[in-house]
Amino acid sequence: MTREEELRLVRAVQRGSTEAFEQLYTENERRVYALALRMCGNEQDAMDAAQEAFLKAYRAIGSFRGESAFSTWLYRLTANAATDLLRKRRTGRIVSLEELQEREEGFDPPAAAPTPEEEAEEQETRRELNEALQQLNEDSRRILLLREIGGLSYEELSRELQLEVGTVKSRLNRARARLCTLMKRDGNKRRDSASKDGERR
Repeated sequence: MTREEELRLVRAVQRGSTEAFEQLYTENERRVYALALRMCGNEQDAMDAAQEAFLKAYRAIGSFRGESAFSTWLYRLTANAATDLLRKRRTGRIVSLEELQEREEGFDPPAAAPTPEEEAEEQETRRELNEALQQLNEDSRRILLLREIGGLSYEELSRELQLEVGTVKSRLNRARARLCTLMKRDGNKRRDSASKDGERR
């Protein structure tokens, strides 16, 4: 759906069309849930956060001015809903990400099935990424997810987080560097452990 099509539906919702909102819901449901799941770590919390995001979007759509894409605005609402839920329930787990660089259109399955070796390597990478993400603080996780999964621009992140663009870039760079360091450290620990187990055998 193009931004113009989104805006047309938004304007229809603002005029009272529930059918137009249903179209927006259908178009964004999967991606909103995917983002919520990656932030919350379990299906029930993700469903609650996604539902809350859509409710907030419906209630506040009258104030939407089209300065950003509707989907981008909706992702911000989703991230806020998930963050609020996690703070209330004190559960900060995040499920595995297929790739940190995934964009909103990147959830389609691959054309060819991976080999067993490729699948095992991919699962190991997901596990390492998941564990590293869990070790980041909440602010670092949020800014990474909003940028890499939600696809927010630096300017949109600046408005959302109430930070200067330069500060946004600096925090993203630090979060990415920390994530890479954690993944490398944890990967080395696993390899060392596996090597020692092999020597004992």
